[in-house]
Amino acid sequence: RSSDLTKAPIGDLVSKLVSLYNGRLKILRICSALESVCDHGLSLPGNMQGLTDEQIAELHLVDEWATRCEASGGHRFNKDPMGCRNGRAPNEKMVDLIKRTISEAKKAISREQMEAGVSVSENVVKDAIDRLRGAMMIVYPMGLPPHEPIRMELEGNEDLSGTQAGLAVLEEKDSQLWWAGKELAVAKKLEDYVGRNEKTKIVVKLQKRGLGAPAREPIVSEDEQKRMMAYAYKRQEELKKLE
Repeated sequence: RSSDLTKAPIGDLVSKLVSLYNGRLKILRICSALESVCDHGLSLPGNMQGLTDEQIAELHLVDEWATRCEASGGHRFNKDPMGCRNGRAPNEKMVDLIKRTISEAKKAISREQMEAGVSVSENVVKDAIDRLRGAMMIVYPMGLPPHEPIRMELEGNEDLSGTQAGLAVLEEKDSQLWWAGKELAVAKKLEDYVGRNEKTKIVVKLQKRGLGAPAREPIVSEDEQKRMMAYAYKRQEELKKLE
């Protein structure tokens, strides 16, 4: 509720927003991995990734999880050119299920929801993750191998150290809120900055400490700017015809 937000300490808001932000990132990571599953099946064990078929044969390596974790309805083989996945992609029906679920999850946390006045809360994030988990349980009823990134994400055991994705994740202690060109002190409340009017709408920005003030929001949106440019061009062409 608006009153809860304005009376809450900035530190509490930072904590909630960091959790929400990182939850959205988790959903996007899972969706990206699921798209790879649709194309090339589940992840290979770490000691087999990046190896050629000849190297795998020479080292006598076997993916014991490939048959244990067979997709519901069987699979179609589509070799992964990157050598990261086993090539046993789910059938078309299962792929459709995964892609529908991906679309629903992405829509639930999209900017369009906010613009439509729909709040993106922690419950929304949790529900989207649960939907993705449910889809995987349908497609892979025998479960996922322990080295599959999607399983690690769903269990909260993902290791993002040394990855680009890891750099995007925020830590609460290293995060801060900015509004109107100034940092919001964690010990203060939001009402100390914007008053107690519950109908006030403000845009705050969450970012890592030490980066200085974030860039200001554009006065007009990208879509509005495009419409203005289109109108100006149309008006210019009309004036040319009158000359």
